[in-house]
Amino acid sequence: MSADPALMQHLRPLPTRESSDAWVDFQIEHQSTHGFCMWAVELNSSRAFAGAVGLLVVNFPAHFTPAVEVGWRLARACWGQGLATEAGRKALEFGFRELGLPEIVAHASVHNTRSLRVMSKLGMTHNPADDFDYPRVKESDPLRRQALYRLKRNDWPGTAEPPRR
Repeated sequence: MSADPALMQHLRPLPTRESSDAWVDFQIEHQSTHGFCMWAVELNSSRAFAGAVGLLVVNFPAHFTPAVEVGWRLARACWGQGLATEAGRKALEFGFRELGLPEIVAHASVHNTRSLRVMSKLGMTHNPADDFDYPRVKESDPLRRQALYRLKRNDWPGTAEPPRR
């Protein structure tokens, strides 16, 4: 999946098997440490691997950190089916109801219209004043400028119930 140029167009590349394996190892460690990560997603119909969706602690300094972000990375064959939105909602629900997080953020390249649309569908809000330059990307890289979206637990439907912690 990470070798697909269309999928990786708006993401930092994982150019080798070793870097992809390191990404998976990072997810396993994050799950062990924090109780959440980017989880593997399967299609209900076939059990085929569709990608990864979940929550991560933002691990770089920015004006909005400390924070937890929701994110997705889906195989191109799964695009346009609402899977990112559906799985993103489940990740947000877990973050708000199970973890009791007060806010969850999401960010993507300002050019990544597909992900920005998913963020909006999830009810996240965007203030252009929150946009930032991703510190791990070269200044000349078009992925450097990131749009930040936010969602507070109080604005999430169904959060009248207290967290299940």
